[in-house]
Amino acid sequence: MKILFDFRSKIHILSLCFFLFSLEINGQSFDKAQLMTDLKVLSADDMQGRLAGSAGGEKARNYLIDRFRKVPLLSYPEGYEQYFNFTTFRTNEKVDNCANLIGYIEGELEDIIVISCHYDHVGQREDKIYNGADDNASGTAALLAMADYFSKNKPRHTLIFAAFDAEEQGKKGSIYFISKLPEGIRKGLIRLNINMDMLSISDKNELWASGTYHNPFLKPMLEEVALPEGLSLQFGHDRPEQGIDDWTNASDHGPFYKEGIPHIYFGVEDHEHYHQSTDTFENIQPEFYQKAVLTVLRSVIRLDQADLFMRR
Repeated sequence: MKILFDFRSKIHILSLCFFLFSLEINGQSFDKAQLMTDLKVLSADDMQGRLAGSAGGEKARNYLIDRFRKVPLLSYPEGYEQYFNFTTFRTNEKVDNCANLIGYIEGELEDIIVISCHYDHVGQREDKIYNGADDNASGTAALLAMADYFSKNKPRHTLIFAAFDAEEQGKKGSIYFISKLPEGIRKGLIRLNINMDMLSISDKNELWASGTYHNPFLKPMLEEVALPEGLSLQFGHDRPEQGIDDWTNASDHGPFYKEGIPHIYFGVEDHEHYHQSTDTFENIQPEFYQKAVLTVLRSVIRLDQADLFMRR
């Protein structure tokens, strides 16, 4: 009996391993080496902190354009770049040479999910470079991983991949993007925004999904997502009474929320490296980061399966 039990146990274990292996291959995995390469390149010193309108910001943009082409993502006739400028609030200074990067993958439906991040950071201050590895090279590299995945696995919804500029100056890029959308798309075809901002550092191994307070129909779908071992998906940071802990307008999902477009914002809580020169590639937590990106990918896959157009 013991021999039979051991044999059956081994068969069960092998079957389970095969199932998990198949799950990774058949739809819920990404190139981890490429993810880490993208993060390292975008947060390197020669990007000079990726300040909007700066030479470092332009260098980051050129790298992302090359990656968009290699995926490949479709572009609008004028290319991936959506140029804009803005005037700073404090100094009334005009900032030129800013650009959102917009690409898309056609789905089976015309209905659209916008997957977004911001690729800018705060630049250099005195003799220090603020590399912004977590904020938000991590979200930008994750966006590229999502694009790579869906280029090989056709989505139901049409997916727009938007890397916004000048988020750190007041979400200028995402505000501009929304303002230039045809009204029919803005008010009708865009069913959901999934925004990523800071995914790679959490001592508690917690990834937050903010926005279900405003969009409760999304929460049951996210609760169905299989989580990598050791990662906890938390819901919250989206109630008005929370004050500064309410993230509803904290990043580039804010302009979508103001337009009445449902959103989910994936991110981590502030940490010791937030907006510090220590936010470097060396200080991110690779194991947590890769699990966080896998969780977001699985969440996008699940939400893409839903009939989101019926919810608005």
